[in-house]
Amino acid sequence: MGIGEGHGISTVLSMGIVAIVVLAAIAANYIFLPSSTAYSVTGGGASFPYPLITKWISEYFKINPQVQINYQSVGSGGGKSNLISRVFDFAGSDAPLTDAEVANYPILHIPETCGGVIVAYNIPGFNASGLRLTADLIASIYMGSITKWNDAAIRAINPGMDLPDADIMTIHRSDSSGTTSVFTTYLSNASSIWTLGKGTTVAWPIGLAGAQNSGVASILKQTPYSIGYLEFFYAKNNSIPYAYIQNREGQFVEPSLLTISSAANAGVLLLSQDIRAPVVNLPGDEVYPISAFTYYLVWTDLSYMDRTKAVAIVSFMWWCVHDGQQYSEGLLYPQLPAGVVGLDEAILRSITYNGQSIIG
Repeated sequence: MGIGEGHGISTVLSMGIVAIVVLAAIAANYIFLPSSTAYSVTGGGASFPYPLITKWISEYFKINPQVQINYQSVGSGGGKSNLISRVFDFAGSDAPLTDAEVANYPILHIPETCGGVIVAYNIPGFNASGLRLTADLIASIYMGSITKWNDAAIRAINPGMDLPDADIMTIHRSDSSGTTSVFTTYLSNASSIWTLGKGTTVAWPIGLAGAQNSGVASILKQTPYSIGYLEFFYAKNNSIPYAYIQNREGQFVEPSLLTISSAANAGVLLLSQDIRAPVVNLPGDEVYPISAFTYYLVWTDLSYMDRTKAVAIVSFMWWCVHDGQQYSEGLLYPQLPAGVVGLDEAILRSITYNGQSIIG
């Protein structure tokens, strides 16, 4: 055998090994589905991750055109209730199930992305972000004890800003909302004066109400001297200025991919202990304090549906927390920390069909 012939065999073997390695890497991040069967999957819930989930659905369809996924942005509360009634095949929620709900329903939480709830404002003449706010100031505004933009307490931490003598109009969510849950959980944790509690709905004493994050953004843009809370993407996408929020270290932190990612990384240990743990107001340098993971919710056992649909759902979720993360930052959602991806893998492997793991 000549040198050239041996070299050719060696090259072929090397190429084969490389191909095996590449296929193994692909298989680690992707569950292949039969190409001959079409599946229709219905999900819905949180508007918080809606821009990213719709991007994922679009990109996933390019590689799996037989899987047709419809996600309805109806709020976290609507997502949970429709999953429990099995109208939805899976749900999205920024508000985890309560202990009582977990006890009654064998539903799994899969963190699929993280984001920041920002406090945005529409003050005529102030078109830039950067107004400074603390948890107590936000609480006072939403409870109605601070009613003017030029209140002494706001001016004290915003020296040099010529704030107007105008009434503040608060905006909150009208629907059962995970964004509201994150916002009120933060205020319950960080403010010493907040008395309205926490949850997907609270008894707001004042203000206007909008459905989903997009509704709050729309009202903000149309209402001078207003303030509202919404997911980061919706403020940036609508060019609405937003506040820098004081964190546990006393820093006034701008919401950004970096500062929200810092919060997500700071929360990995908490999620390893309880996948539903909130990550608001965590310590750390440049940690944005109103940050949250948002979840896919799915029944632990999917044998109530057709097996091919069950495989399609798990395959899509597996892809989202792996290859799908490359689309996150373009829509202002940080990529999942590696530690959370590892938790997701274990949870997804625990989903069963007639008691048998779907992934294996």
